[in-house]
Amino acid sequence: MQNRWSRRAFLGSAGVAAAVGLGACTSIQGSQQRGEKIDRRVDSALAYLSENVPGAAELATRASGILIMPLVTEAGFGIGGSYGRGALRVGDATVDFYSAASGSFGFQIGAQQYAHALYFMTDTALTNFRASEGFSVGGDVEYAISNRGGTLTADTTTATQQVIAVIFGQAGLIAGATLEGTKYTRIFP
Repeated sequence: MQNRWSRRAFLGSAGVAAAVGLGACTSIQGSQQRGEKIDRRVDSALAYLSENVPGAAELATRASGILIMPLVTEAGFGIGGSYGRGALRVGDATVDFYSAASGSFGFQIGAQQYAHALYFMTDTALTNFRASEGFSVGGDVEYAISNRGGTLTADTTTATQQVIAVIFGQAGLIAGATLEGTKYTRIFP
């Protein structure tokens, strides 16, 4: 009688272990597919940035790394928020995936989508970003705006900045976009 119980317990445990193992494989495969999807969006956003924002390609060559958030959705009706996912590129390789989230309160109504890039202009800025538990954008980020044919340049103003932000591809009904208060967190897609 005891041998039957032991076999049943063993077979039941083996079945649970197999189910957990298959679930983990599915999760890993799903994560890999989500990572590939983010990378495709990042590639498209980088191509758009290089083709449509004069000076962006030059800025990229001077940066130690670039965090690209290819699609951020922002909405608000009194209380608002935004969320998006992207990738940190060093050279041409993705080294980490990140989410960007923010919340706000005040007079606001509408929704918009946009993309943005954070150019880490020094190795120290890049290292500090990667080592942080959650990086928040504050007043120390220089915004490089390129509207109506303007050109981004890595001149003396931007050369002294640790992090330069470029917001592009805006579409929607909220006027303007800001990254102030946005928190970036490393994720496993």
